Amino acid sequence: MTTPPATGVIDELQRRGLIAQSTDEEALRAHLAEGPVTYYCGFDPTAQSLHVGHLIQFMVLRALQRAGHQPIVLVGGATGLIGDPRMTSERVLNDPATVAGWVDRIRRRVAPFLDRPAQEQGLRAPVYVDNLDWTGELSALDFLRDLGKHFRVNRMLAKEAVSARLNSEAGISYTEFSYQLLQANDFRELFRRHGCTLQSGGSDQWGNITAGVDLVRRTEGAGTHALSTPLITTADGTKIGKTEGATVWLDPELTSPYAFFQYWLNIDDVDARAWLPLFSERPAEEVAALVAESVERPASRAPQRALAEELTRLVHGADELAQAEAAGRALFGRAELGELDAATLAAALTEAGAVEVEDPAVPVTTLLQQAGLASSLSEARRTVKEGGAYLNNVRVTDGDAVPAAGEWLPGGWLVLRKGKRSVAGVHCPAAAPGS
Repeated sequence: MTTPPATGVIDELQRRGLIAQSTDEEALRAHLAEGPVTYYCGFDPTAQSLHVGHLIQFMVLRALQRAGHQPIVLVGGATGLIGDPRMTSERVLNDPATVAGWVDRIRRRVAPFLDRPAQEQGLRAPVYVDNLDWTGELSALDFLRDLGKHFRVNRMLAKEAVSARLNSEAGISYTEFSYQLLQANDFRELFRRHGCTLQSGGSDQWGNITAGVDLVRRTEGAGTHALSTPLITTADGTKIGKTEGATVWLDPELTSPYAFFQYWLNIDDVDARAWLPLFSERPAEEVAALVAESVERPASRAPQRALAEELTRLVHGADELAQAEAAGRALFGRAELGELDAATLAAALTEAGAVEVEDPAVPVTTLLQQAGLASSLSEARRTVKEGGAYLNNVRVTDGDAVPAAGEWLPGGWLVLRKGKRSVAGVHCPAAAPGS
């Protein structure tokens, strides 16, 4: 993977479409050219995991790291207790112990995104901070005197989310209204403690980000910089990472590596072409070639596969990528099911759709119906008769046969398939080998 020079990283970010706004692009270019710059991006623990929409921030963090700059990742133990104002309603305030647990969980999960390049490529190792370390010590009087006096309410009211809430029945509490001051103070504290002079974040955070730039200028007499990334949606306007109403998380306990891989593999062609430059760190010519291939031969799904492989490797590692790929091949008969470990098999079949049974002595035709691969027993028998039913990728010839003990896979699973594409799982814990 090529490493952009410090002066060329803005060109890379622009080419990939990763910059929506910046305070002063020419001044930022000059600043980056002066030498290593310390920069940061913050993430609030408003859930127990980040989701795929947050990956775009790590694309910026990693690009700047490759260019020789010093990354700081802030996980907001303080701001996570408040929550940035949303457009529609106030966030539920989580208790401090829950938020503290999420801070630690998120930090551990995202650390490899920047730690691995530092170790393998000799880049600058990231610094991890929690804004509760300085915000927790801030008294109400200090908050009002040292922070509040530098903010003008009319400018704060102009923020889109604040304005929308003011004009709604829900209104907005002072708690959420004050969030901007806390985030702005983060930039000032990181400037004081680490010499941080650049903040990045989503374009929905632009008001908060520039408030931090302004606060540093007012209180420290120093110029700092900011840039934002575009908000990513699908072609139909859905937020990235939403699939059938569910969120695609980065934590494998919430979204399995197999489901994560499949999400990228199954995105729409239009989205794949648009997102490939954003999320892929491949050279520009490779990205262009993959997009061209998608236009000429959509069935190849080249951008989707490239994203699935690259991002699964980034988020979950090479071993989990290999298992996710093997699971896809095995479920559709292109590889041995024995290649899969129990966890990957369970995740893949749960994602495909699975039925739970208590008795392992159930005929295959009944299992086909229960798993939703046939609407009735007569249809299940017809599928078997026509040679379209498979058990563990072996064609079923006797629909009344009961799966043998040796056919149950680790964890007590069977793989049922109808034709080439319809797959479902059957789970019977009592049939698990060794149970």
